[in-house]
Amino acid sequence: MKRSFTKSFKLRAVEKALSRGENITLTEIANSLNIGKSTLNAWITKARNQGFDLNEKSRMTKEKRPQDWTQEERLNLVISSAKLTDEALNEYCREQGVYPHHVKQWKIDFINGGEQKSSVVSPSEIRSIKNENKTLKKELNRKDRALAETAALLVLQKKVQNIWGNDAEDN
Repeated sequence: MKRSFTKSFKLRAVEKALSRGENITLTEIANSLNIGKSTLNAWITKARNQGFDLNEKSRMTKEKRPQDWTQEERLNLVISSAKLTDEALNEYCREQGVYPHHVKQWKIDFINGGEQKSSVVSPSEIRSIKNENKTLKKELNRKDRALAETAALLVLQKKVQNIWGNDAEDN
């Protein structure tokens, strides 16, 4: 049975997906909204192609997601918003296409010296690590089987020696 979603739900879902943190996947967002990942991807594609009716101040009209900002752009935004009140900060963030919590997190990151950034691994690095892990597991499994076979042969050899005796005893 095909479910129908309101346009406002789709817009909120796409906005949530585009403003997600670096550690949150689209699958997690789709699961939290109880929709399929492919459905969410289709909505994002449609939103990027302006298939949805978007007003001018909507976040989806911005091409750049918060995690796509360079360190220099983040620093400039943190500096330019440092003296703003909460209300002015909210308005400024809407104009820039980010949320105030992004600015606060970036400020914390700069204060900590970017220590957290070093722990973030790019998707290509994750893929290569997963491939290496898979290869190592295969190799370990092969070596375990070879070790088990060798142990079985050793046990059989000892049983044969016990039954037939040692060749050295016969001489």
